[in-house]
Amino acid sequence: MHAFTAPLAGLFGACPEIALFLALVIGCWIGRFRFGSFQLGGVAGSLLAAVLLSQIGVHIDSGIKNVLFALFIYAVGYQSGPQFFRSLGRQSLREILMAVVLAVTGLITVVAVARMFHLDKGLAAGLAAGGLTQSAIIGTAGSSLEKLGLPLAQVQQLQGNVAVGYAVTYIFGSIGPILLCVNVLPWFMKRGIREDAIKAEAAQAGGVHVPGEGEVPALPNLIGRAYRITTSGLTVSSIEGMAHGVTVEQILRDSKETGVGGDVTLMPGDQVLLVGQRADILTVGQKIGQECGEVPGMDIALIRRDVVLSRKDFSGKTVSECAQSLSAATRHGVYLVALSRAGTPLPVTGGTSVKDGDVVTLLGTSADVQRVAALIGTILIPSVKTDLVFHSLGIALGLLIGLGVVHMGSVPLTLGSGGGALLSGLLFGWYQSRHRASGNMPSAASNLLVDLGLAGFVAVTGLQTGQQAIATIMQHGITLFLLGVVVTLVPLILTMFFGRYVLRYDNTAIFAGALAGSRSANPAFGEVLNKAGNAVPTTPFAITYAVANVLLTLLGPLVVAFS
Repeated sequence: MHAFTAPLAGLFGACPEIALFLALVIGCWIGRFRFGSFQLGGVAGSLLAAVLLSQIGVHIDSGIKNVLFALFIYAVGYQSGPQFFRSLGRQSLREILMAVVLAVTGLITVVAVARMFHLDKGLAAGLAAGGLTQSAIIGTAGSSLEKLGLPLAQVQQLQGNVAVGYAVTYIFGSIGPILLCVNVLPWFMKRGIREDAIKAEAAQAGGVHVPGEGEVPALPNLIGRAYRITTSGLTVSSIEGMAHGVTVEQILRDSKETGVGGDVTLMPGDQVLLVGQRADILTVGQKIGQECGEVPGMDIALIRRDVVLSRKDFSGKTVSECAQSLSAATRHGVYLVALSRAGTPLPVTGGTSVKDGDVVTLLGTSADVQRVAALIGTILIPSVKTDLVFHSLGIALGLLIGLGVVHMGSVPLTLGSGGGALLSGLLFGWYQSRHRASGNMPSAASNLLVDLGLAGFVAVTGLQTGQQAIATIMQHGITLFLLGVVVTLVPLILTMFFGRYVLRYDNTAIFAGALAGSRSANPAFGEVLNKAGNAVPTTPFAITYAVANVLLTLLGPLVVAFS
């Protein structure tokens, strides 16, 4: 075995980043396998693969881990900023209560386990830090141990035991919430995360269907159809007057294109291209002639463009009122196909009110869309480029916020780099939703940051702690590890029951996000996001995460005091 691992050890010593990406390869591959309804997932798989590779001996800098985590948590906040700030208020009380219950049950579980198995205060604090994956407990518990008035040698021994307990229990402390939130919770709720995420997204959109990746409607409302004229005496104006919103976009006579003016008279045999609502097109088509198949020469291209509304006189008016304020000639050939506010779709109906900053999606020929857009706002040109100035500033400010420390008595409280980057991402995402011309980040780019950032973060964690954890288990026996399993699972299970039967969570996706956040369980949240396929779990996670980050940090002195 040594002959096999020695070359790898040398390779990892020369370039430890190879071990990181090998852990991702192996872990994500393992995570794809499904055993019945159970699937480990790429995050947990990467952690296990990293622990395995760590036994060869890998020394990787913590700076890599911090950067990957900052990218992950900032991108999560950026994607969810608009929805998060809309959700704040009295309805957030449920998430706050969930975080409180987990912290209280976590404290009771740690103290009970420590007393039953006669653990000293150091090992008890280490169980809390690792089993609840709250590294800040190491610091707060260590400071409390110094104030017990014990001899220096004994204090140092207890502080060393904090590290021992943390090392043994941290690995399962990361994996346990993934298994519970992604596998046990859907079984408990009898509904999948993905189906409930779709349902919640539709509800948040006011019933507007949000198509998934690659989805297109089988019966689109807006269509184009070609017809051969068989009725005499028709003009372009008379055809367009037969139904509201139907326009003649092209006319071919003897296979040659002719002008499209309102007073143009059509002759039998002419071929016309109609664009409009499906029902209206079918009604008009029956009156004017026969539908054609593919017509050579009819190749007009329509474009979709998002336009940010900036006309002050439109704010507060309905869609119908805004349309009527534009002349018929101006709006001719332009169709409103979508409407959104701060990233949330709105119903495209005549009675929907619009506000300054709303985004309308227009469809028509390039010239027609440009004409209307110039009168109502600014076109958002689609771009695959990411505004690195905007987002680098966001991450830097988030990390700066994370450096802030507030002292509650002798206990230092801080958001940390994760909490700071999350808050900054939420703020910058909200700002960008209201100022769409700046801060562009394509969804594919933000999804890459989420996936790579989280999987890379847990892989580095496994590479750094895996060897020490296995060695400590071998030295101290399996009991400490099993106690860590208890500390990890019992508070989560109790909080899950509390959330279901007291707080009345009935949506699995929202419930999973809140449960992961109440434990500050970033790896679990990453897998929940992956299962959901949208950002629905992020808002409950962000609220419970912020509260839990404070409450779980406070457990250090409490565990020392009561164990």
